[in-house]
This record gives sequence, structure tokens and C-alpha cells, in this order.
Amino acid sequence: MLKNLTKLYTEYANVAPERIEEIPQSGSARKYYRIVAPVGVEPHTVIGVIGSSLEENEAFIYLTEHFNRRKLPVPKLLAISEDRMFYLQTDLGKVGLYDSLETGRKLGGRYNLKEKELLKRTIAKLPELQIRGARDLNFHKCYPVEAFDKNSILFDLNYFKYCFLKTLNIDFNELKLEAVFQLLANDLIQCDCDAFMYRDFQARNVILSKDDEPYFIDYQGGRRGPIEYDVASFLWQASAQYPEKLKKELINTYIASLKQYTEVNELVFRSNLKKFVLFRLLQVLGAYGFRGYFERKQYFIDSIPHAINNIRAGLADNFCPYPYLQQILREIIALPQFNKPVPVAEKRKDGFKTQESAIYKSNPIDGLPTYSKYDNKGALIVRVFSFSFHKGIPEDTSGNGGGYVFDCRSTRNPGRYEPYKNLTGLDEPVIRFLEDDGEILTYLDSVYKLADKHVERYIERGFTDLMFSFGCTGGQHRSVYGAEHLAHHINDKFGVEVHICHREQKISTILPRKNINI
Repeated sequence: MLKNLTKLYTEYANVAPERIEEIPQSGSARKYYRIVAPVGVEPHTVIGVIGSSLEENEAFIYLTEHFNRRKLPVPKLLAISEDRMFYLQTDLGKVGLYDSLETGRKLGGRYNLKEKELLKRTIAKLPELQIRGARDLNFHKCYPVEAFDKNSILFDLNYFKYCFLKTLNIDFNELKLEAVFQLLANDLIQCDCDAFMYRDFQARNVILSKDDEPYFIDYQGGRRGPIEYDVASFLWQASAQYPEKLKKELINTYIASLKQYTEVNELVFRSNLKKFVLFRLLQVLGAYGFRGYFERKQYFIDSIPHAINNIRAGLADNFCPYPYLQQILREIIALPQFNKPVPVAEKRKDGFKTQESAIYKSNPIDGLPTYSKYDNKGALIVRVFSFSFHKGIPEDTSGNGGGYVFDCRSTRNPGRYEPYKNLTGLDEPVIRFLEDDGEILTYLDSVYKLADKHVERYIERGFTDLMFSFGCTGGQHRSVYGAEHLAHHINDKFGVEVHICHREQKISTILPRKNINI
């Protein structure tokens, strides 16, 4: 497969690529690669895509060509293979909106001025894609369906009923609730549905240019639909925790931009938006209920309180015009498990304290407290291993006898399922399986924080060797994924040379040193 992509690039650029780097992608079966050209060849990088579905590829190709004719902020197609399964597109860069909002997200929704400005720029661009993008667009070419319809709405509403509501032991009348669902579905369908509905409008699908201009990617699942759906999806993401004041500012920004492309009845729009927020939150709770309560994935269980907080705020804003559904939602938010205050760590009154700020004084001739005879001996090389615990921890051949060993067995195991038994953590289906519930990503966030500090200090002191090892049951799936991602993380962030060894898979690669200003 990669051979065919290399061939397509060579035909396009009239030169073989210098190197090809796989880009981790969790949202689809497509594989993305950053193709780097030799020095002096422009463009220096392009994105190569290996598709898994001809129909999905055709939808992306058609939409991209259409949006480019409309001069919309999307990538450009550079080359397409004859069988339409491979294509090249412009490289918009490595900086995404999701990563740029990380600090505010981790602070529970306390976004700074720059982060707010990025959000405003992004949502102000959305109407252009929705309205101008829909003009002369052949929706029959959309995949997998051409329009937002009542069947898909009712499917999601029943998902909420069976996968979330029924787990709470709340008494409710199914016939009355079904009648409400029919009303809600009819109301949603009555909204103007002649725009291009992105359907997956989220921070992860926005790339920022060098001057922080947003560009859109991964819109191949879009279809004819209402504009309000995308606004609700973007602003009511549970993990984002956008404050109500910020949501209102962003809605005002969106409306002001929308008026440049079409007539807007603000009262109608805001009324419709409330119903789509209600629908979107029921969708989310259905998904979280299934993944959390049935599949026992802690990430989704932990996310439910954030979604409940959105429900609580929505009820205060009268977003539910259906009395019986409103009654059920009020019963949900009143449940004890959703009414617990967020625990606050108690401050130590005494603890282990001393009146002296420095009771141990070092001898000046000994240097810093972290001094070592290995200081300033050369450039750092990081070695990252994956292995099976059944076959023992990898030997440290550097002679330092140090490093870290991380146990990946706490995360769910793809090896228990037949489709993944012959694959490894380098294969896209396994990557999607592991990233699906976010558990492995949360795990690696903690690893990255520990590794970053260590690498930083080793570089400062001129140490030459640092070793990380990831173990799991068979050394095939979870450990391979963890080792590969940490290796690329360190190489991308610090530019140091990284040696990767997937011991049980007999795969070894080297990520060369980069010039990076840290």
C-alpha cells in the first residue's frame, strides 16, 4: 500500500521522497502520511492518504474539489491514483486547534484571551463552509447518506433511552417518551436543512496556519442538513467545558458571520439551536452510557458528569420545550451520583514542615546536588522498547542501569479479539481500537509529563543515554503503541535521536536528530 503511495508521489513530484512519516489518526480507517521532499523540492511536505473505502474517498475528493472552487479554507488535492484509493493533498501544518486549547481545557474551561480568539476565528469561518459550500453542491455524492433525516434522529434518541436512561432505574412511561421523541425528531427536521452540515465539526478537525487562520479537514461525512447541528456539536463538547458566557460570545460571533452569507432570523435560530443542543446532549449521554456502563470504560464514566452539567445548564436556560422529557431530565440531574460536589484537596495544616528553608547545605566542591560524572559527555540518544512481560524486561546495554519501565496492561487489550490477533500496535485498526475510549491517551499523557522532564534535564546536563520500555502481555499491541508514540513525541518535541525496538516483533527503527529550538 505504501509502495503505491510512494509511486504516486514520485510521479507527481518527479523525484522520490526523502522520507515518509505516518501520522496517527484515530477517527477513521484511512491512513495518513507526511511525505517529505528532498532539499530544494517544493512543496517540501505533502500529506499522502491511503483510503479504505472507495465511496468515502470519492466523497472527500468531490467535496474538496468543490470547496476549492469556492475558495474555502480546506486542503487542495495535488494528485489522485487511477483507482482513487490513494491521493496527495497540501500539508496545512502540524498545529491543530485541539492542541492549542489544551491549557484552557485542563484548567476546566478557563480559557485565556488567545484561546478565545482562536475559537472565535474558527466558528466565524463555519458559515462560509455551510452556506457557500452548499451552493451548487451535488448532495447525492455525499457519503454514507446525502441528508440528515428522521431515522437517524430516532436511532440516537433510542440509544439514549436504552443505553443511558434505563441504567438509572428511573420509572418512565415508554409510550409517552416515544411520543416526545417523535415530536423532537419532527421539530428538528422542520428546521432549514439546505446547508452543508459538517457533522463532525470539532476542534480536532481544525488545523491552524502559521498566522492562526483555521483550515478544515475530515469533512467527508458531511451531508445536507441544518446549520444549528454543527454549532451545538462544537460548543457543547463535554470535555471542552466552555463557560456559558464564552458560549454566548461564540454564538454571537457565529451569527454575525452567518449574516454575511444569508438572511438570519436570530429568534428562530436561537430557538432551533436550543433543540439541537438538547438532541446533541441526549446523543452524547447515549454514547457515554454504552461505552461507560456497558463496556466499563472509565474515561466515558468520568465524562458523564460533564455532560450532566450541560443538561443542568440547559434546563436553566429552558432548552427543553417538552414537559415529559423535561421531567425525566430533572429526575436525572437530581440523582445522588450526579449531585456530588467536586472534591477539593484538603490543605495540610502542619504536615512535614520545617522552619529552616535549607537545613542541608551542600559542599561547594561537590557541585550541584544532581551532579554526576556522566555530565556533558555528548548528545543524548533515547532508546524506546516494547516487550512482553513473559519474556522479561529489556536489558540496558548502556551500562547506566537506569530508565523507566511502563506497564500497559491496565488498558484494554486488543489481543482478546479475533480481528486484531494478527495485527500490532502499528496497524490502524489496533490504533483506532486503543484510542476509541481515550483510555490509552490519558495513560500516555502521564507518561509524557514524566518523560519530558527527564529528557529536558538529560539534555541540559549532556547525558548520552536514556531508556524507556513499555510492557504488556504479548508485546504486540499496547506496548508497541505506547513505545511508538512516546518515541515520536520525544523526537518531535526535543529533536533528539530516538532508537525504537519492538523486541517481540523484531522491528527496529531510528528517528534521526532534528534541529529544534527548545
